[in-house]
Amino acid sequence: MTAMSTMTAYRNGEISHWMRAAHTGAGSAGDPSRRRTASLPDERQDLVIVGGGLTGLWAAYHAVAERPGAKITLVEAEEVGYGASGRNGGWLSPLIPGNRAVYAKAARKRGQDGAAAVASFQREMDGAIGDTLRILADEGIEADQYQGGHLRVATTPAAMKRLEVAYAADLASGYRTEDLALLDADTVKERIAIGPALGGLLTRTTARLDPAKLVHGLAAVVEARGVHILEGTRATRIAPGAVTTSRGTLRATTILTCLEAYSGQVDSDARGLGRRDVIPVNSSMVVTNQLPDHAWERIGWQGQECLGDAAHTFVYAQRTADGRIAIGGRGTPYAFNSGTPGEGKVDARTVRTLSERLRLFFPDVPFTIEHGWRGAIGVTRDWCAGITFDPGTGIGVVRGFAGHGVTATHLAARTLLDRAAGRDTALTRLPWNEHHSGRWEPEPLRWLGVHSMYRLFGVADWWEESRHSQNTSLIARLGSRLAGLG
Repeated sequence: MTAMSTMTAYRNGEISHWMRAAHTGAGSAGDPSRRRTASLPDERQDLVIVGGGLTGLWAAYHAVAERPGAKITLVEAEEVGYGASGRNGGWLSPLIPGNRAVYAKAARKRGQDGAAAVASFQREMDGAIGDTLRILADEGIEADQYQGGHLRVATTPAAMKRLEVAYAADLASGYRTEDLALLDADTVKERIAIGPALGGLLTRTTARLDPAKLVHGLAAVVEARGVHILEGTRATRIAPGAVTTSRGTLRATTILTCLEAYSGQVDSDARGLGRRDVIPVNSSMVVTNQLPDHAWERIGWQGQECLGDAAHTFVYAQRTADGRIAIGGRGTPYAFNSGTPGEGKVDARTVRTLSERLRLFFPDVPFTIEHGWRGAIGVTRDWCAGITFDPGTGIGVVRGFAGHGVTATHLAARTLLDRAAGRDTALTRLPWNEHHSGRWEPEPLRWLGVHSMYRLFGVADWWEESRHSQNTSLIARLGSRLAGLG
């Protein structure tokens, strides 16, 4: 039996493996028959949140905790977790959602110390991991959370050099020495028996979780505290004091827009919500069958680390709580004119590519692919997230997590609420506040640029792996410049 032998039998789309599992069983948290379709409230709301992903749910959680009894309504076009929040790799990670050099430059323009601003951002990201895990424990939300860290593995000498550079850069940017470790090949393989591993970088603070269980757990908690969640309620226009939806208009004092990759689908005058302000970039995942005990004896992975690699077209993976491997990567990166993935069907070539990566890592372990899906991450032109709030209109916007949103959504929600309340806090001084990333090029230049970038990264990986290169390919550097990453 080989890793490719039963690929044709995999389930495709249906949002994600995580969300399908949440839907299983009548009366379950994500059961479609329990879609939240109550009438829109007639009275003016203190807060309306647009978007039922993690940012919106965390905003609802902290808002109702701060003001019990406040009139708060969250509207979602499909169901909670339908977007990236229910489709991601489940990494509760300290990775800042953007380029540290860009944030440092933005801070310097405001008269701040750029390095200090980035270090503060990093400390807040670290704190958000602890806060998330504490809240899940306090609220009794079981999302298969386990803080085993994450391990980035190098399979070429060039990739190992990149990890060494990343290690030094992380320490210079606010990471604590006790949270990072460079590992040699033998130490990596003692943790996870990855055949071609030459070494790795371990970040100890990352936690694994099931994103759909997190979403549905938060939704249940905020509903129990009086927040109205309206699913199947698509926002079509956002204006000062009002959100127009497919089911009528909601009036509100404050409006928080948390749409991420779907931001360009809503008509609004608010800055940062245009079709060229943030684009949806696809990321795809597959999940294997439940592996038998003898397979795990070969693989190891007893520390349940989140697993990635140091390739340019990197992958990200986790050992799930029920003994599968879930692994993701970019695949077909972008649909013309900012198309979004719908129910998440993924092309066979991408499934094959991810399966081949697993075979490279674990050549002696047979597995089958049971489910493949894709989602869309929100990406700004400089790949940095930004938070804006206009006191004059009462409208706040957050977008552009670029695939690093499981932790950052929690931090962003708290920041938005501080901004809306007019508080001057450590969060409102972080450099993603009022960060404007510029606009993407019009089509077809946008499509050509994104696809060219990923093609260059793919060629660079092939070049480095086929030649066992000592240094990063110049092709990858060109791709980074094209993307606006450096």
